[in-house]
Formats: sequence, C-alpha cells, structure tokens
Amino acid sequence: MTASPNDPVHELKAVLAEHLPWHGARISFLAQFLLALLKVRSVSLAELATGFAGQAKVDSHYKRLQRFFRSFEVGYDDLARLLVRIGPVGDGPWRLTMDRTNWQFGKTDINFLVLGIACHGIALPVFWSVLDKPGNSGTAERIALMERFLAVFGAARIDALLADREFVGEDWFRWLQRQGVPFHQRLKRNTLVPNGWNRMMRLDVLFGSLRPGDCRRLPGRRPVWGCFVHLSALRLDDGDFLFIASSSAPQAEAIDAYADRWQVETLFGCLKSRGFNFEDTHLTDPERLSKLMGLLALAFAWTYKTGQLLHEQNPILFKRPYSAPSSPCSATDSTSSAASH
Repeated sequence: MTASPNDPVHELKAVLAEHLPWHGARISFLAQFLLALLKVRSVSLAELATGFAGQAKVDSHYKRLQRFFRSFEVGYDDLARLLVRIGPVGDGPWRLTMDRTNWQFGKTDINFLVLGIACHGIALPVFWSVLDKPGNSGTAERIALMERFLAVFGAARIDALLADREFVGEDWFRWLQRQGVPFHQRLKRNTLVPNGWNRMMRLDVLFGSLRPGDCRRLPGRRPVWGCFVHLSALRLDDGDFLFIASSSAPQAEAIDAYADRWQVETLFGCLKSRGFNFEDTHLTDPERLSKLMGLLALAFAWTYKTGQLLHEQNPILFKRPYSAPSSPCSATDSTSSAASH
C-alpha cells in the first residue's frame, strides 16, 4: 500500500533516513516508536504498543518492541550527530552540561550519567552511560563519556564544560586540562585553597565576609585538586555559597556561564515526570536502558524542533520575556580582605 503524502510515519521516515544509516525496517520502526511515544507519553512498552499505527494487533507491536531492545545495535555516534542536526544548538562552540539522573525500580538502581548541550533554557542530551552502581560517577566513567564526545565533535566545539560539585578530583581536573577542555566547575564549601599568604583555608572561610548577592574573584590562579585554576564566589540569597573553578581567565561571565548548568535539570524533568515518564520503564539491563535513552533523546529533539517551527508560525505570547540572570561579578574584580588574606 502506498503511503499517503500526509502520512506522519512516511514523513518522519524520510527525515530519519537522511541521517541514520539504518535498514528501512528499522527506520520505519523508529518513526512509529517516536510517534507512539508522543501519543501515549510513557516509555512503558505495554503503553507504547497501543500507540503504534497500522493493522497489526497490539500484542504484535509489543513483541516488536521487545525484539528491538533485545537485539538491535544502536550507533550512538550517528545518533549524536543526528541530535545535533535537528536540535536547536547550532554549530557551536557549545556549553556542555554533565550531570546524573537516577531512580529506583524495585531494588534496582537506575543511574544515568548524561552529557548535554545547554541551549535556549534546556539541555540536549548527546552522550550518556548507564552506571552499574548507585551514587556518583568515577573519574574513569566521566573521562570515557567525554572521550566519546571528543571523538565525534572535537574540543574546538566546546565553549565550556559545566559540572556540579560532585564532579571533582585531581585526576579529573588534570585530564580536562590536558585535553584542552575549558570548564567552569562548582566546588564544595570545604575545599582547601591557599590564601594570599599561602595558608590553606576552606573556601567558605576565605570568602566568609561576602554578603548575600556579593561576588568576588581571587586575583591570579590558585591550586585546586592539583591544578591551577581561577576562583570566583557568589553568596546566594539563602546564605549558601556558589564557588566556581574556571580553567580560563576569570572573565565576567564565569558565574553567569555556570548558571546555564540548570538547563540539564529542565531536560531531566522533560524526560521524566513532566514529559515522557522515563521512570515508567521496567527495563533494567544497562544496554537496553541506553537504547531507550537514545530514543527519548531523539523524541525530545524532534518535539523541540517542531515546537520551534510552530512558534515561528504562530508566536507564543509570554507575560514576561525571559532574560538570563545577571551576576554581580560583572561589576568588579576586587576581593574582600578575608578573600585576600
């Protein structure tokens, strides 16, 4: 039967076939999967099977889904290139976000380490790995994820890597610097650094005189985790601190750049309870989970692109336009007496 020119499966297959070197049957399955996912908004295979188009019974679609996750090999490098092509990220250089998202299915911990590209208030996932343990990633796991990115896109397309305070360590910092990867890395408040008299002090003591809203940058570079970095600090409104280690000179945007890290949290919300309900999955095998993440990433990029096109045709009116938060660090490079001494 010839597909209708307005058949969404046919149209989506045509786009996917331009970018993925997959067999026609696999492209057809992927198109149907994406459309079913948008329809049912759940990754439960039983729910997805009800969203497939065609004359086949739901049970047949369910078995087809099982076969895909059991046996089909996904080319993740090709998928990353496709995500960048259809996502709203441009050609770079990009601000990368590294973070984890995790939950439990029964007694099984499901723990993803995700590398994304921050853009327009949200992060586009491009590479990820399923950690075989609960809790934080190790240095080797972070390096392996970054090496995948560098092999496909190269260091020249990185504006900065943004990572939270769980992603620290001497081996990690040294590897980033050897690879020429610029970064803005949050540090824990108890991190020890030398003051102006070369005495080791905790960061929260060194910057203890800051009032909420105040920002300071230390002159020169200081050793942190065995590497010399530039240090910036912001006292948050709740009294907590934001300490940033930067690989490059402490420009005015160091704190502002790090603020883009929150975009990965928006991504996780879209993949989980506020979007595709990733936590509905009963899959626990790491490779099958990784395939599912790949399909979700593609669905996410596709819906974002579609929304962008619809907005261009019929702009959505906002009560208040979005503007990036400004940082008081842009005003001065001075340091307080506590920070200097």
